[in-house]
Amino acid sequence: LKRTEIIKDNNGKMWIRKGRHKMKKEKARCISNVPLITPAIEILEKYEDHPTCIEKDVCLPLFCNQTMNSYLKQIATLCNIDKNLTTHVARHTFATTITLANKVSLENVAKMMGHASTRMTQHYARVLDQTIMSDMEKVQILF
Repeated sequence: LKRTEIIKDNNGKMWIRKGRHKMKKEKARCISNVPLITPAIEILEKYEDHPTCIEKDVCLPLFCNQTMNSYLKQIATLCNIDKNLTTHVARHTFATTITLANKVSLENVAKMMGHASTRMTQHYARVLDQTIMSDMEKVQILF
């Protein structure tokens, strides 16, 4: 994530605006637009003056995907988590636990994830039992 991919809108709200699936000398096929919530802004501010971030003009001092996944496996082991944690699992978590479980529309989740249509987002977005129960409780009120 480059510093230029963090923008501030006319209302002073911060967003990540970043292309996905970029080929060399091609425009990104789909642009992700993700409004930043307070914890994310605090993390970005924490690393604002980090030497690696300044040198590479990035927002976070991250490693390559392979190294990041290796560290995630170590963290899972230390925390007794049986799941194979990867950056890809994080995308599923964002789609289900963070957005859809909090009633963000599938269309908006697709846009934030940089998907051209909701069809791809549906692969990430598993229906949660609590969401089904919540929806059915709304129906129960009618009777």
